[in-house]
Amino acid sequence: MERVWDYPRPPALVACERRVRIEHDGVVIADSTGALRVLETSHPPTIYIPPADIRMDRLSPVAGRQSFCEWKGRASYYDVGAERAVAWTYPSPRPAFAALKDFVSFYPGRMDSCRLDEEVVRSQEGDFYGGWITDDIEGPFKGAPGSAGW
Repeated sequence: MERVWDYPRPPALVACERRVRIEHDGVVIADSTGALRVLETSHPPTIYIPPADIRMDRLSPVAGRQSFCEWKGRASYYDVGAERAVAWTYPSPRPAFAALKDFVSFYPGRMDSCRLDEEVVRSQEGDFYGGWITDDIEGPFKGAPGSAGW
């Protein structure tokens, strides 16, 4: 069992030891054994997938939509089909997160299915964070109403 309150701050970047698969509109758009996890205090892991393992033809860049992470840098977003801004990437991450360059992360609650091995993941509450909750991750998790000050 992993407790998110034992994760470090600043976050750690580690290899994902499980197979990652994402489906949208009945199509597998990502299938990877080379994903990375970002582990940060109070957050379920965020999964980042190498672009070579993603059907990039199913993603459309979102013009002008960006966000900023103090650890990773500036993120750009993708639409997937009719779903808006459901994935993001760091095209020029900060040096400590250079391995994330061009990897893509998805909000699991906005896809048909996100799996780690055969387990369907649950999404983190709220619309800002994109954590992937599995049975081996223990909270409470930041993201729910009232947790912004944690």
